[in-house]
Amino acid sequence: MYRMKCLLIALAAALYGHAAAQDYPNRSVKLIVPYSAGGSTDVLARVIGQRLAESLGQPFVVVNQPGAGGIAGTLVVTQAPADGYTLLVSDMSQVVINPFLFSKLPYDPVKDLAPVSLVATIPLYFVVQPGKGIDTLPDLVKMAKAKPGDLSYGSAGIGSIHHIVMESFRTAANLSIVHVPYKGSGQSTSGFLSGQVPVLVSGLSAIAPHVKSGKGKLIAVTSGRRSGQTPEVPAISETVPGFDFSSEFGFLATAGTPPAILAKLSNEIAKALKAPGTMDRLGPMGMEAVGSSPAEYAENIRRNLERFAQAVKISGAKAD
Repeated sequence: MYRMKCLLIALAAALYGHAAAQDYPNRSVKLIVPYSAGGSTDVLARVIGQRLAESLGQPFVVVNQPGAGGIAGTLVVTQAPADGYTLLVSDMSQVVINPFLFSKLPYDPVKDLAPVSLVATIPLYFVVQPGKGIDTLPDLVKMAKAKPGDLSYGSAGIGSIHHIVMESFRTAANLSIVHVPYKGSGQSTSGFLSGQVPVLVSGLSAIAPHVKSGKGKLIAVTSGRRSGQTPEVPAISETVPGFDFSSEFGFLATAGTPPAILAKLSNEIAKALKAPGTMDRLGPMGMEAVGSSPAEYAENIRRNLERFAQAVKISGAKAD
């Protein structure tokens, strides 16, 4: 009898979810961006939000909710009704980095959020100043080994993906390189251009104009293989086998949102990424389209939580 009752409850929930998905959305949807306007996450939310509004017939309104390293915006979503009308547009910090930076995080990224789709990735680059005797990644390794502690690199800040990536490489290659943290990518780029640091970890969009003008040289990309945008730049994995780090961006909903709604959103995001003009706007930022099912994104998060537990520990980064 108990088993039959459970089956009936599950069936009713499934039917409700299916019916809700057919009617979804019937009003505006909020896209919570846990940062100020203008950054990569914000631009992605606006571009994909516009496509979703066109295909689903309701406004997808971007709401910038910065604060506490993305925690403030994430909490808005975890505390919202589980109906798909409040979505988080996230980078890796909220989902797989913050759990290891903060000793007491006020949300659980696995229990409190429902993955919708891994939307895009941005590979990072190791950039060096011309004329410093570093023309390749092996040159960087050689110099760092010859003069331990003399070489320094700039990042977007302690605990940033830029910091974690370089520390993971430094440890894998057994190097001594000094970390110089800045407050954001803009300041780290300025520090690099002014000669404060000879090496920079950066996204392509921030450094590309300076590479074109001859003020910087790309020597390696952090993704597992060479990027289609810069096929001439070697992947770090060609020097350190298995090395693979990129900044990732995804859509997540409140835990408990009906799976049929998650699936509908995932399918529409995949269509949005293939729509004419979408990558014309995202590509110049260094973004590479992905698109995934909710289950695939959930597995991606699980794998990243495992490896970032070690990567953040290696970096020594702590936010509190």
